[in-house]
Amino acid sequence: MMDELKSKLERYLKKAEPSFRSVTVLGEGGDTVKDTALRYFSDARHFYGKGEYVNAFAALEYAEGWLDAGVALGVVKARGSGSGV
Repeated sequence: MMDELKSKLERYLKKAEPSFRSVTVLGEGGDTVKDTALRYFSDARHFYGKGEYVNAFAALEYAEGWLDAGVALGVVKARGSGSGV
């Protein structure tokens, strides 16, 4: 079970990484959205490295939520955003 969770998380992190590397601020509040999303993504990688896969998934979901919200509000743009991160 844990190997499957680790494997899925590894795939999700790799798939999401280009979106987080390509965040561009477009408007007011965008800096906050970008910073928060990148911090949560960093947390996800940190937890993954410690073997805390549930916490890593939670952090990744928060990161994607912040990024998706920023895109929806028009304050950031990211590669792959708009169709899910």
